[in-house]
Amino acid sequence: MIDEMDKRLLAALQNDAHLTAQQLSELLNLSPSQAGRRRQRLESEGYIQNYAAKLDPSRLGLSVQAFVQVQLGTHGPEQAKSFSSLVDTRPEIISAWTLTGDADYMLRVYCADLQGLNRLIHEILLPHAAVSRVQSQIVMDQFKRDAPLPT
Repeated sequence: MIDEMDKRLLAALQNDAHLTAQQLSELLNLSPSQAGRRRQRLESEGYIQNYAAKLDPSRLGLSVQAFVQVQLGTHGPEQAKSFSSLVDTRPEIISAWTLTGDADYMLRVYCADLQGLNRLIHEILLPHAAVSRVQSQIVMDQFKRDAPLPT
């Protein structure tokens, strides 16, 4: 179980993962060693899974963001495993979810341009033996960036 102090520490780290034990101690009114121990415990217990840099897609030449819904024609463990393996190999697919409803999967993708998205859909996803339908929605503007999780 985590307490309110742990929640405050997690919120602070979601906003700035570079915070030192000293900086955390000042924010939380703890000693640096207490703040450091709490951080280590939250890491070892899996509350903190990793630390990563958030990159600017446009600076990397990735001008098209899209959500792609995929419906499978056949639903067996082998088809799901095969499709999951395909998704894992594609760097333009940055996250994927299984869903309830009409679509079986939702993919979040970044491509350099519309041609790249078209290739992904028509040359990679649709030819997969288990895929029966693909529908994409191109992001016009992301007015709220990926936010920290509520703590």
